[in-house]
Amino acid sequence: MAQQILDGIQVLDFTTYIAGPYGASLLGDLGADVIKIEAPEGDPMRYYPSTLPGESRAFIGVNRNKRSIVLDLKQPADREACHRLVAQADVVLHNFRPGVAGRLALDCDTLTAIQPRLIYCSFTGYGPDGPQAQRPGFDQVLQCRTGIAKAQGYPGDEPRVVWGSAVDFYGASLIATGICAALFQRERTGLPQRVDTSLLQAALAMQAGRMVWAEDEGPGVDRDLRGGALSGIHPTREGYVYLQAQTQPFWEALCELTGLAHLARDPRFADMRLRKANEAELVPQLRAALMQRGAREWEAIFGTRVPCTVVRGIEEVFDDEQVEHQGLLATHAHPTLGSYRAVVEPIRFNGERGVKREARAPMLGEHTVQVVGGAG
Repeated sequence: MAQQILDGIQVLDFTTYIAGPYGASLLGDLGADVIKIEAPEGDPMRYYPSTLPGESRAFIGVNRNKRSIVLDLKQPADREACHRLVAQADVVLHNFRPGVAGRLALDCDTLTAIQPRLIYCSFTGYGPDGPQAQRPGFDQVLQCRTGIAKAQGYPGDEPRVVWGSAVDFYGASLIATGICAALFQRERTGLPQRVDTSLLQAALAMQAGRMVWAEDEGPGVDRDLRGGALSGIHPTREGYVYLQAQTQPFWEALCELTGLAHLARDPRFADMRLRKANEAELVPQLRAALMQRGAREWEAIFGTRVPCTVVRGIEEVFDDEQVEHQGLLATHAHPTLGSYRAVVEPIRFNGERGVKREARAPMLGEHTVQVVGGAG
């Protein structure tokens, strides 16, 4: 097995729900040894509503590449065991609200006194301080607070959240990026690092293309990134197709392949801004042409000339030929499910896929004896 980037790095993961756990899983993808430390009742995400018998689909999906141990950090003996693990660790990651870590003797000062080279990462809802720091934060709460929910749909539509925990997963990427950068800096300096990020930071960062307010702009400006209704989901004779044909070569190919070549020569649609300004005349003509065939036929016709896709359900992705060719899913044995297929590491180095010792999500406390006994 090829050595992975973070081989030899041990991560203690105290996080729950999605963003923190998935951030730790991303480190596990890179080869880190991730130990998930859970309270006796376990991560609440284990009990999230799910159609899987006796298991949580979300928990399994975001907790790959880990071992699980149970410690009751309110008990002195378990707290001492935790500190013994810290002494051997490289990274501690938690998502406690500000002040909670201190009450559990897991604050940065306490732990860096135990392990002077520790990377200490705190992920919160609103940041470590400030007037809103104590508020509980969840993905959809931050979507509604930061304008994401209002930006969905079209003007006049009711606000709607983006399902799929987009802010959580972007927050996970910030966690993994920050920890990797801190580990790199530690190699340079030998010093510990504190990393702080939050759902609020993730929700703003993922809207960088909207979060621009020029000096002379007033309120009520359209800040969306949409280039017009030409790019979007369109009905066909059978199913739906998504098209992205804003740039001139794609636009001209779209006109040619749909039998609307005359539109490419129409001065009303000569460039991207004009096409958006005159979309009320343009889009009905495009949709009438698209109704002549089914979505899969159009996908084949457009090929590499027009960015497009059939609008698929997630179950279809499990058998997607490109997903299969890239090896983006793997089958894992599981004590109660028998086996399941799930996403594997999303990054490769030198074209090689990492091979993990234990990639499936762990059962609650499955490795307590192994890990805590080994640290004693």
